[in-house]
Amino acid sequence: MIELRLRLRRRDFTLDLALALPSRGVSALFGPSGCGKTSTLRALAGLDRAAGRVALDGEVWQDDARGLFVPTHRRPIGYVIQESALFPHLDVQRNLAYGQRRVPPAQRRLALDRAVALLGLGPLMQRRPGTLSGGERQRVAIARALATSPRLLLMDEPLAALDAARKAELLPYLDGLQAELAIPVVYVSHALAEVARLADHLVLMEAGRATAQGPLGETLARLDLPLARDDEAGVVLLARVGALDAEWSLARLDVNPACRLWARDSGLPTGRPVRVRVLARDVSLALAPLQGSSIGNQVQGTVEAIADDVHPAQALVRLRVGAAPLLARLTRRSAHRLGLAPGQSVWAQVKTVALME
Repeated sequence: MIELRLRLRRRDFTLDLALALPSRGVSALFGPSGCGKTSTLRALAGLDRAAGRVALDGEVWQDDARGLFVPTHRRPIGYVIQESALFPHLDVQRNLAYGQRRVPPAQRRLALDRAVALLGLGPLMQRRPGTLSGGERQRVAIARALATSPRLLLMDEPLAALDAARKAELLPYLDGLQAELAIPVVYVSHALAEVARLADHLVLMEAGRATAQGPLGETLARLDLPLARDDEAGVVLLARVGALDAEWSLARLDVNPACRLWARDSGLPTGRPVRVRVLARDVSLALAPLQGSSIGNQVQGTVEAIADDVHPAQALVRLRVGAAPLLARLTRRSAHRLGLAPGQSVWAQVKTVALME
């Protein structure tokens, strides 16, 4: 567990947090600019001296009650920022070697060759940063952070300085790191699409405080949070490729026995774990399965809650399909005509399923 109890006062801002983050997977700090995400990361790293307590899996890095503070250079962390901050006069290989030299050989837990392979840096090793694309530079920066054999990786909006093409280039590498390495990550972002793609645990921040935190899928499905009113509101579900339909180039994505959704075949083999995103605007509800519909995904679920949407004409409905949450955005008139109420059985028609790849 990553334990944070932090309080930091500035002239016009106060950070006041108490977080318990899982020591596995990606914990995302999400919120608007100025809400305290970077300040939290810097305090966790020891770069900014906040009051409170910081610990990783029982190893205490800060405890003001005991007068304990471990300086940044003694905390086993890797830190990646928006700009790669590579040494321009060194090629990639020597930039990585510089990071590795921080750690005595006996304490190295990750072979540098493995980081190079995971991030696809083999062809770039003799090149200098000035000859690399933005995405390539960030891959080198991540590898350099990994070269220090960190027990915790901190990432402060590492994609913010990249255009859409470079972001798309880097995201699969970040996915691969999580699949291959057991290093927890605290990831700062104000881009919901990045968080939905990468995070396992979500912390929503506003004005220096955490307004909500929990597993990504369940937190995105909460109707009492502002995210549910966003135009991109929806859920992220963990699934496996259950079957392939070669004739129609479709793949069945199995979330649970009650929730199996068809999407376009992206060439992934059966059994492969995947993430799928279903937006609330792409889900409609009916009291019985529909015949003669172009919508091929129809799953039975139970209404859990109903809430008003931003516009008075609309409503948001959270339902449960097996153990999986779904959100549906529909008109209040439709909700009234269907007589929707918590506990009611309904059929969800899922128009579009986005495989996050």
